[in-house]
Amino acid sequence: MSEVLRVGNASGFYGDRFSAWREMLDGGDLDVLTGDYLAELTMLILGRDRLRDPALGYAKTFLRQLEGCLGTALDRGVRIVTNAGGLNPAGLAAAIGGLAERLDLPVRVGYVEGDALDRADALTANAYLGAFGIAACLDGGADVVVTGRVTDASLVVGPAIARFGWGRDDLDALAGATVAGHLVECGAQVTGGNFSFFTELPDGGHRPGFPIAELHPDGSCVLTKHPGTGGGVTVETVTAQLLYEVGAPAYPGPDVVTRLDTVTLRADGPDRVRVSGVRGTPPPDTLKVGVNNLGGFRNSMTFVLCGLDIPAKAALVRGQLAEAVGTEGLEFTLARTDHPDAADTEAASALLHVHLRDGDKARAGRAFSAAAVELALASYPGCTLTTLPGDATPYGVFTADTVPQDAVAHVAVLPSGERVPIPPPTRTAAEAPEPAPAEPPPVAGGPTRRGPLGELVGARSGDKGGDANLGVWARSDRAYDWLRGWLTVARLAELLPETASLAVERYELPNLRAVNFVIRGLLGQGVAASTRFDPQAKALGELLRSRIVDLPADLAARPATNTGEDS
Repeated sequence: MSEVLRVGNASGFYGDRFSAWREMLDGGDLDVLTGDYLAELTMLILGRDRLRDPALGYAKTFLRQLEGCLGTALDRGVRIVTNAGGLNPAGLAAAIGGLAERLDLPVRVGYVEGDALDRADALTANAYLGAFGIAACLDGGADVVVTGRVTDASLVVGPAIARFGWGRDDLDALAGATVAGHLVECGAQVTGGNFSFFTELPDGGHRPGFPIAELHPDGSCVLTKHPGTGGGVTVETVTAQLLYEVGAPAYPGPDVVTRLDTVTLRADGPDRVRVSGVRGTPPPDTLKVGVNNLGGFRNSMTFVLCGLDIPAKAALVRGQLAEAVGTEGLEFTLARTDHPDAADTEAASALLHVHLRDGDKARAGRAFSAAAVELALASYPGCTLTTLPGDATPYGVFTADTVPQDAVAHVAVLPSGERVPIPPPTRTAAEAPEPAPAEPPPVAGGPTRRGPLGELVGARSGDKGGDANLGVWARSDRAYDWLRGWLTVARLAELLPETASLAVERYELPNLRAVNFVIRGLLGQGVAASTRFDPQAKALGELLRSRIVDLPADLAARPATNTGEDS
């Protein structure tokens, strides 16, 4: 048996590239192919599916993808591991069995359950399980393993446990595999997708291939992709994904706490990055629980304000709508997209976005949207809207809490039907607050030049419930020395004023030449309830990079030939 376990990924979210499963199976050798379909918003979508039909609750797209490539996977001995089971892993496992019978394919399906918790007041409540249930299914002979809500990284950690025989105390190996899982879980986002310096990729980022982690028995890995696929795998593309949706350097999981400040990245050849040195500590004695509830109903209308007196026009609309429907639940956002002395209507226009959230579907529905349309001939000069009147739609609210690990019945259901209880870890540790980093050194004086911050740094940002994270990395050691002392919480508040009133945590990751910010409450009650223009904070990093600041004059932007190694 090879000492290397090749684990690919073919899905980073529910709705990812449909053809990726076929591309990954046909593109080269693999031992395992994973697919991540679950996010906080996805669980809400599946919960609403299940309300309509209790037999649903899983990612239906996965079945259609599997139909075209299950035979290929079986022929090539590639085992499939996915969390597409969502709220109904047993239902998806049964559907896969039915598909295999229709295709006349002998398939052994295992599944993992126990994540669903009984919360009478919740639409969905699911604990984030670990990887040992997946490993038990694979040890039990499964060709396909279906899970519900496990941590995203567990899709990779489980196969590594099964291959290398790791136990609960192999914390460094588990931590290394957790990093590998975190890197591939978002699909092409580690191979050049959503990459700050996409113009430097060989294909300009047009169609990045999906990733592969080559795992070793010690938990180290090499990140790569199939030959001939687009995008690129460089130290910087891997750094970007490593910073995605993380908080403190101590990254907690159900099987291990992974120390992100121990990760070492180095180039290992074209489209190959070696990931090593990862250290792990015992996991907490609790599991994270994601809870979705229906929060009410929402509706939105957008007014176009053109030319002069933009603030006064916006104020008129605010007053008129408040009088028509009341102020409760109304939100107004004025986007100053207008330019002075513009030669066309679009360039001269600002957008006034109006949102209404309410528990009353009728008030949030036609009562609101019709009131907006009725202003068309009775409001500001040039009044027009980009939206038609419509009904309200339900929205969800995401919250997170914890339960003791031993309060969850984690079970692996083997292809034979045997139910194998997965005991919680016996060695745990209480979560300790991350020590505050040392005060960054003062920025040395010297000549500066005005330019966008993104000339010297890359960034990646994302959502975690109502919070956002913003990771920023420097492109050289000298740039990091400057960045570390310059980009403080106070400076971030100057550059991104919407963060100024919020609690912001700042962490340093010198091994990645990076700083990471966690911005508490930026997204309110989570993506499904957020009315921000960028509800998942995906563009927050690029907004930061676009700000014009005083850059050290002796630090130049990296050349377009850069491949992400050191300088």
